[in-house]
Amino acid sequence: MNIREGETMRGDQQEEMATWFRSLEPIQPKDMVGLWSGVGIPSGHPLDGVLENLSWFGKRFHSDMRADALLFKWRPGRLVPIDPSFFPVRLAIKMAPFGRTFVARHWFSYLQKMLRARGTTASLKLQALDGVETAAMVYDKQPIVDYFHRIDDDGIAGMMCVHHDPRRFFFKLQKVMN
Repeated sequence: MNIREGETMRGDQQEEMATWFRSLEPIQPKDMVGLWSGVGIPSGHPLDGVLENLSWFGKRFHSDMRADALLFKWRPGRLVPIDPSFFPVRLAIKMAPFGRTFVARHWFSYLQKMLRARGTTASLKLQALDGVETAAMVYDKQPIVDYFHRIDDDGIAGMMCVHHDPRRFFFKLQKVMN
């Protein structure tokens, strides 16, 4: 299912994805250490398709339980960690239709050097979700928590939660390397 510009979020898509996510096994933070490639899972969230359009690669979790929350492809073979604090999350959600455009993709690739993170931008910890403890990535300067559950040995499901927003953004991470 693809979400097109101007299409509204359907609550049943969100609930279906939330039910699927909660059916998966929790994961320990130590099992997240490494480099992960990511892809969004369409769920009717305004950000569906935006990260892929901007050449999102995924996430990197370090052994000290710190994380590069947003890794993007810049040049062939080169990943750039972007500082999420440059993007007010509520404005980014409101501007999501623009984020799926050709113009946004080129603008973002041009600005990546200036938006580069100067260090890690989130912490990985064990945190409860619906009474179940699982790995969670808490952003340093954004009201965002990404919760993780295990799909299989090399696959993780993520659910991004923005404080005071009932909508959830879902994504999959695939292990690239430790």
